[in-house]
Amino acid sequence: MSAESARTIALPSGEEIAALGQGTWYLGEDPARREQEIAALRLGVDLGMTVVDTAEMYGDGAAEELVGQALRGRREEVFLVSKVLPGHADRKDTVAACEGSLRRLRTERLDLYLLHWRGRSPLEETLAGFTDLMEAEKIRYWGVSNLDVTDMAELTTLPDGDAAAVDQVLYNLSRRGIEWDLLPWCREGGVTVMAYSPIEQGRLLKGDALGAVARALGATPAQVALAWVLEQGVAAIPRSGSPDHVRENRGALDLHLPNEALDALDEAFPPPNGPTPLEML
Repeated sequence: MSAESARTIALPSGEEIAALGQGTWYLGEDPARREQEIAALRLGVDLGMTVVDTAEMYGDGAAEELVGQALRGRREEVFLVSKVLPGHADRKDTVAACEGSLRRLRTERLDLYLLHWRGRSPLEETLAGFTDLMEAEKIRYWGVSNLDVTDMAELTTLPDGDAAAVDQVLYNLSRRGIEWDLLPWCREGGVTVMAYSPIEQGRLLKGDALGAVARALGATPAQVALAWVLEQGVAAIPRSGSPDHVRENRGALDLHLPNEALDALDEAFPPPNGPTPLEML
């Protein structure tokens, strides 16, 4: 499982990032697990899972602090993502929130900074904050999370609103609603889609159909679920709290899903047959 064999996905700029990265939701909250979680993040980087996603919301900054410790001396190997809460998303507070994240992460810049979800602050205010951060070279790209197709269309009407690099959304075998409109819209507009909770926080793994496909392929259910997301041209950031879990997730990159497996998954987890409100966790 070499880093060199890891698959990539392109941002609108043309820059390639790891298609399979690492999420950090709920990490950093249990001191007894801290060293294991740090080891897991470092192993993931070793194995080419070099997109590391976090947020100021996660553990009220505890996840960012954990990531900062884990990446000490390795910052340049990683594409680092964090998010601003909607309550901090006016122009001034967006900048202040990012600066707080940078301190906790022990870095001078983020590779990607996302609006975590849409709140009361006008999108124009958030975009102005992102512009200030880019001009100060504190972020390289900006994007959004949990914005549906109508929100994305509105975003593009604003000054520089067509510069969003990523829309990070809930997407997995059991949450396929974005395939009806948001995913095609992002593909047409050149926005990279990134899936959080790509195995539904583990709940997907108990299904009989997924287990049957995994057994037929000599893989685990988690590997099949992740491989399926990657097959859709979507990046995935599963949480990886232990080295064993990281190794299992990494195996998804080496898994090819034949047509019969894809057909079986479509039968068990049907695609949407009409517009579906964007789901969130």
